[in-house]
Amino acid sequence: MTLEKTPPTADNPTPTGTAPVIVRPGVVIALLVISAFVVILNETIMSVALPSLMTDLAITASTAQWLTTGFLLTMAIVIPLTGYLLARFPLRGVYLAAMSLFTLGTLIAALAPGFEMLLAGRVVQASGTAIMMPLLFTTVLSIVPVTHRGRMMGVISIVIAVAPAIGPTVSGIILSALSWRWLFWIVLPIALIALTLGALWVRNVTETHPAKFDVLSVLLSALGFGGLIYGLSSIGEAASGNAPVPVWIPLAVGALGLAAFVARQLQLQKSDSALLDLRTFKSKSFSLAVTLVVVVMAALFGSLVLLPIYLTDVLGLETLTIGLMLLPGGVLMGVIAPIVGSLFDKYGPTPLVIPGMIVAAAALWGMTTFDESATIPWIIAVHMTLNLGLGFVFTPLLTSALGSLPRVLYPHGSAIVGTIQQVGGAAGTAVFVTLMSVQAASSLAEGASAVSAVASGVHLAFLTGAIVASAAVILAFFVRKAPAPDDAPQGEALPVH
Repeated sequence: MTLEKTPPTADNPTPTGTAPVIVRPGVVIALLVISAFVVILNETIMSVALPSLMTDLAITASTAQWLTTGFLLTMAIVIPLTGYLLARFPLRGVYLAAMSLFTLGTLIAALAPGFEMLLAGRVVQASGTAIMMPLLFTTVLSIVPVTHRGRMMGVISIVIAVAPAIGPTVSGIILSALSWRWLFWIVLPIALIALTLGALWVRNVTETHPAKFDVLSVLLSALGFGGLIYGLSSIGEAASGNAPVPVWIPLAVGALGLAAFVARQLQLQKSDSALLDLRTFKSKSFSLAVTLVVVVMAALFGSLVLLPIYLTDVLGLETLTIGLMLLPGGVLMGVIAPIVGSLFDKYGPTPLVIPGMIVAAAALWGMTTFDESATIPWIIAVHMTLNLGLGFVFTPLLTSALGSLPRVLYPHGSAIVGTIQQVGGAAGTAVFVTLMSVQAASSLAEGASAVSAVASGVHLAFLTGAIVASAAVILAFFVRKAPAPDDAPQGEALPVH
């Protein structure tokens, strides 16, 4: 790999020398997309398996939930580090490390004799998963010309939105015939193939430069983002009286840790040695798009968590049926994502984001009609409408946000977007589940039946989501396509010399 003689900085983003490029970049990006899809799928694949795990491993529901919470916590801690990793180390080495961690974690989980080893496997899995999305973003930004970014980011949107959405469906299908261990045995050979092909195909396509590793920033990042994610994830348990610690404690630790982390990064930015460079927020396009991404991720993950609860506790449907009902929405989002990307390349974000947010908000208003008498076709139609709206929003927002940054900030922007997605998803889940739980408890106290109480809680949660999404429609009118920085790739990728 050819390193530049003068390291780039946020204030002087154009380095001396050239970055290496790869032969047939489309093949490598396809491999990265498939790899990212597989690893992100595991973020939600365990949710349906928890009842089986509770029986097989003789653990309680709150203990089993740590298999998801631990995964999210690890993601929240590792993702902020990826800005440093991608700026400091060659892309090929980072990819191989990420897929090796994911593969090792999958093997540990498949062989786990008990809960402790299974949790350890999930944590190792998450360590690799956390690196993949920022790595994919940075690769695309580094080698794909500005005129084709929308289409490519549309493909990436499939990974972000569809993989978590179909995780429960895949899990339900597997568990209908096999044990929970097959959730890992089926994934393992796919991970091994991706690791092998990566060793053969992936080359270094990003510019690296010496970067200092600030241990204090890492600790503050872990406290800040880890505390926030854990606190948000615990709100639902707290609402039902099952939280292991008062929820305000991790939230307070997270808020203080995050404030200290931001202060530390602002100090280190003066010497271009920040772990996570916050100068990305100097771009108005980046700041506005990231704000809307929080709302979109909250709506997506909140509905992903709440709909199965509603379909199980109110309509009494089986797990496999629920998974199949949610599948069309995920497939629809995957189908339209590349189309939306192509439209972005032609027309920019404004004519896509505005109708997308309006449709998503309308779908959430439709979900407020879900009660004991709602029909399956109506539920599927509304869920597909929500995914249709979100599908028109994801790609334009991500492309506008990251495309407005200079090349040297690509790794940091990718890491921030990945972190924001996790925080937004956790916040949406927390808000939806808490509102449902509190309202259901109130209805029970007033003498309502268990089914009616849950239906009442679901109504309040979706009502709140609809109001927030409607407010976000106003922000959508301010989304504009920012001019690409001078150092963004403008032409076709060249072969390696």
